[in-house]
Amino acid sequence: MKTNITTTESASSYNHLENMTVREILVNINHEDNQVAKAVKKAIPQIESLVNVIAQQILSGGRLFYIGSGSSGRLGVLDAAEIPPTYGMPDNIVIGIIAGGDTAIRKAVEHAEDDEHQAWIDLKQFDISKKDILIGISASGRTPYVVGGVSSARQNGILTGCITCNKGSQLSACVNYPIEVIVGAEFVTGSTRMKAGTAQKMILNMISTATMVRLGRVKDNKMVDMKVTNSKLVDRGIRIIQETMNVDEQMATALLKKYGSIREVISREKPSLNLD
Repeated sequence: MKTNITTTESASSYNHLENMTVREILVNINHEDNQVAKAVKKAIPQIESLVNVIAQQILSGGRLFYIGSGSSGRLGVLDAAEIPPTYGMPDNIVIGIIAGGDTAIRKAVEHAEDDEHQAWIDLKQFDISKKDILIGISASGRTPYVVGGVSSARQNGILTGCITCNKGSQLSACVNYPIEVIVGAEFVTGSTRMKAGTAQKMILNMISTATMVRLGRVKDNKMVDMKVTNSKLVDRGIRIIQETMNVDEQMATALLKKYGSIREVISREKPSLNLD
């Protein structure tokens, strides 16, 4: 019986990669990458619908969960990990879970993605509830770990979304808010860490950034809730205070030292001329 080939598994448009020069390899990869942003643009209405419901769930006391395996899982964990330092959110609001557990972030855990029951077991360890929302990330749209997880969540009344790179996938059919971004065949056939992974990363950036803006974690274009935990971030915080409060570097440094928070400086001191 002939198996239907999905878009993510379809043959590369390029043959005999081993005979290409390094320049040819790089130029061709870059050519393929240029198609990703166009594909993501087409999915903006789907992304918008999901962001609106995520923001509402979090405002109502819920959390955002990502689940995935392999590269998709790592991207979800990465996005979740960036939220607390960038936007000052507690680390239990956006949660990334990868098939195989934290070990799988650095090293592949064989067969972890094939267990359709494990994701729900992993999610229950966080007491996931109807207040929360779950996004399944899978380039193929058929990963058992992810499909099983979102299916169980939806059966338990939890809102669900997904990011996949195949049209009409099993995963999309299981969720309330599907995002399908069709990037075409990979430069190396089936290597979905490439264009598919890039598309997933772009969409995760859009989802989390737009959500944090809607939650009031950005003022003007500045990360006012950023945690100033190293020299680079302290310097950035001082610049934000200078620009926002119209003060010199010495005063901005003193204010940041006094309050320990960019937002605290802005809210407690002279009202900004640049920010509401």
